[in-house]
Amino acid sequence: MPIISTRQSFNGFDQKIIRLKLTPLIAEVEFSLTRFQLLVKEEKHANGTQGLRKAIDEGFSEAGGWSKLSSGGVDWTKTNRDGRAVGVEVQVSGRSDMLAVDVLHLSEQLREGSVDVCVIVVPDDDLSKFLTDRTPNFSTALRHVQRAKDLPIQIIAFRHDGTGPALPKIKTNLGKDTA
Repeated sequence: MPIISTRQSFNGFDQKIIRLKLTPLIAEVEFSLTRFQLLVKEEKHANGTQGLRKAIDEGFSEAGGWSKLSSGGVDWTKTNRDGRAVGVEVQVSGRSDMLAVDVLHLSEQLREGSVDVCVIVVPDDDLSKFLTDRTPNFSTALRHVQRAKDLPIQIIAFRHDGTGPALPKIKTNLGKDTA
């Protein structure tokens, strides 16, 4: 199971999840990260991320009640019985500069009142070096979140639980077959 290596909260996140009774939803976020085995080849940029993202997304689906937005907004949201909501951005398969967009999406949802607290999920700094080039990591997420003012947010970073074969990569930029 992937291991949550770092949790860093900002701007009253910890107090707010307790006050708004959102702790069970945060536990579901962590469940989504730790419900599968994550073995990687410990070699620089050796592992793809598409399967990793799929495994995390399956955890949200399995937990139930989470709404997924495919593009243009917060990845996953869920509301508790009191009408309070958590917004989650999972950034494991994009470029690290996409974290700036994630913070923007979360800020907009907070301003609109669609979510009450936010979570960004990223590989930790150690795991990210074994994933595809420019995969986001904890340090990059930290830089982006520290620029956001008054955002009740938590960064959750995770690492692999052991070594294994390389995670498959998707093939991109394939040229036309000239045969």
